[in-house]
Amino acid sequence: MPRPLVIQTEHLDAAPAAWLAERCELVKKGAGEAGFAELLARADGLVIRTYTTVDAAMVAAGPRLKVVGRAGVGLDNVDLAACAARGVVVCNTPDANSTAVVEYVLALMLDATRPRVSLASPVSPAEWKRLRAEHQAARQLCEMTLGIWGMGRIGTRVARAAAGLGMKVVYNDLHEVPVERRSGAEPVSAAELCAQADVLTVHVDGRRSNLRLVGAAAFAAMKKDVLLINAARGFIVDAGALAGFLRANAGAQAALDVHEPEPFGADYPLLGLPNARLLPHLASCTATAQANMSWVVRDVWRVLSGETPEFAAAPELE
Repeated sequence: MPRPLVIQTEHLDAAPAAWLAERCELVKKGAGEAGFAELLARADGLVIRTYTTVDAAMVAAGPRLKVVGRAGVGLDNVDLAACAARGVVVCNTPDANSTAVVEYVLALMLDATRPRVSLASPVSPAEWKRLRAEHQAARQLCEMTLGIWGMGRIGTRVARAAAGLGMKVVYNDLHEVPVERRSGAEPVSAAELCAQADVLTVHVDGRRSNLRLVGAAAFAAMKKDVLLINAARGFIVDAGALAGFLRANAGAQAALDVHEPEPFGADYPLLGLPNARLLPHLASCTATAQANMSWVVRDVWRVLSGETPEFAAAPELE
């Protein structure tokens, strides 16, 4: 019998790709490349990452499709309803990059609050003294309040790390978070979250109702010297409203790892602002996280073998 055909549209680590290739006919072909449509017409599975969109048209063009494996967490680029209507199982790797993202959020927080300089040559005693004075931090993290918008897998780990640094932590989430998972964090309303946070980090999910969740009303409630961190999804933050807030409040800072769209163009409202740090979606860029995400191939093979996947996608978020 012929082996099932699986199209790999984006990068996979070598070991997971080889593992799947031992079991399937694995073809690497981007969705925009010549020949993709012909392959899709007879493909049994797709393995994608962040920049392949699986919409209703793609699902319809793949009449043999049984599974879509997303090597990553968010499913914003997959039409879950269209897949469900056609009986296509969608799998992802929900906890593959959590530790990497938490480390990254802490790094961004420290970058913004602990100025430092590296020395490449000897300096005079006067210059040494000047540099130490110039790079004195205004506050320690233990004097600051961390606000966490979204206390899921990543938010709860950020709370635990912040508690270890002595920060006061408040959070807002749609759901009740068990006390034992809060690490001492206090639940507050969204308005109170914005008002109290010295550092506000966003970790909500990709449901459509989170579009521009952090907008003009939220910025109006924030402290004028807040540090905003977004390593979740670009569409959560209203870039235009944030640009206006940063222009009006020179003491405020934003560290944004995700954007809408990606990559952004010359018309991106946050370009050129000295208090906006724009990063190219690096939070999950560790070798460990990339390998963890690539192992979605195990669930792809489970589906193709008639088995139940370990991580099937939840119903479409509203």
